Amino acid sequence: MVSHHRFLGAVALLLSLPSGGVAVASPITDALPVIRAVDHEGKGNAAAAKAWSVIAAADASALPDILAGMDGANPIAANWLRSAIDAVVTKAGGNARLPVDSLVRFLAETKHDPRARRLAFDLVRGADAARADKLLDGMVEDPSVELRRDAVAKVIARADALKTGEKKEEALVAYQKAFSASRNVEQIQALATTIRELGGTVDLTGHFGFLRGWQIVGPFDNTDGKGFATVYPPEETLDLSAALDGKEGKVSWQPVETADEYGVVNVNLSYPPPAPPADAKPADSDSKEGLKGVIAYAVTEFVSAEDRPAEIRLGTKNAWKIWLNGSPVFEREEYHRGMEIDQYRMPVTLRKGPNTILIKVCQDEQRRPWTTEWEFQLRVCDEVGTAIHPLGGPDSVAK
Repeated sequence: MVSHHRFLGAVALLLSLPSGGVAVASPITDALPVIRAVDHEGKGNAAAAKAWSVIAAADASALPDILAGMDGANPIAANWLRSAIDAVVTKAGGNARLPVDSLVRFLAETKHDPRARRLAFDLVRGADAARADKLLDGMVEDPSVELRRDAVAKVIARADALKTGEKKEEALVAYQKAFSASRNVEQIQALATTIRELGGTVDLTGHFGFLRGWQIVGPFDNTDGKGFATVYPPEETLDLSAALDGKEGKVSWQPVETADEYGVVNVNLSYPPPAPPADAKPADSDSKEGLKGVIAYAVTEFVSAEDRPAEIRLGTKNAWKIWLNGSPVFEREEYHRGMEIDQYRMPVTLRKGPNTILIKVCQDEQRRPWTTEWEFQLRVCDEVGTAIHPLGGPDSVAK
């Protein structure tokens, strides 16, 4: 965090500079905190503009220091710094004149911000493509998702060549290595298809870390959307043996274990609509059966081996709320916008031992084919997307 006194001193220095070339002589160490202090709604923009001119006029040898300024920077400050780096590269006469050795050393320090390391890699690649390509060989386990994706893509290219050359066993080994290292959803899915075509096996559930075992209770009332804000009993007390007042009578918790390899829990399977009367007219062709205007809760116990940072990643097309150990994590009151893996990413802190994850899944009253899905998928992973598995395994049903 930038200290108040250092920030004011840097601002005073920068504001005292006349417009023009004097900025070249000013140290970027005074300018970087000013850029990092810029915020939304124009906060700090005037001082940042002065600071930017200082940084943009720096010699190319300062690039590693400028890149390091992106560590922990907010997105607005990072954009200022990226723009300044572009200016420094242009001033240097292009990538060919950049300090490649220094950039490679910066890149090797994986503690640096992934955005900065990606930018450093692109600068190295622009200056020396062969060297950058060689660096990828050591990045299949890189903490930068983008760099790891490129490194895995190189492994896939080698596997493709082996497959084309009819070396299918060697190709399968290479594809499996790529699958194990990949954290990119599209890449993982494509690899899974190829591996299976070659006769290999993959565990998508385990690779992603989807949680399959839950206890579910419902339905509760969501007529006119009122249930989203209504505090039903599971939000106050989690008693899995209790009979609760539901939308149309008493409801109780029931265990559910999804067989879907992407961890999709289809709530409709637990609460199918009642059979229509024998004399009922055929449903409208644009409608589809399913409980509507309802809410369900699902809970699972995630046993962590240690206290650690993590991410809960959710996919659902329903409105939802999530709690971890009784504390609200996040919520979104939006229906039918589509569902995808890692649609919502929520940083959390797991505590050593049991952690309770509770999700409220809300279904509205629209009746069209695309509105009937009442489902979710949830996984726990680190910020790179590497699955964090609970002690006892991901397939155990919540108790």
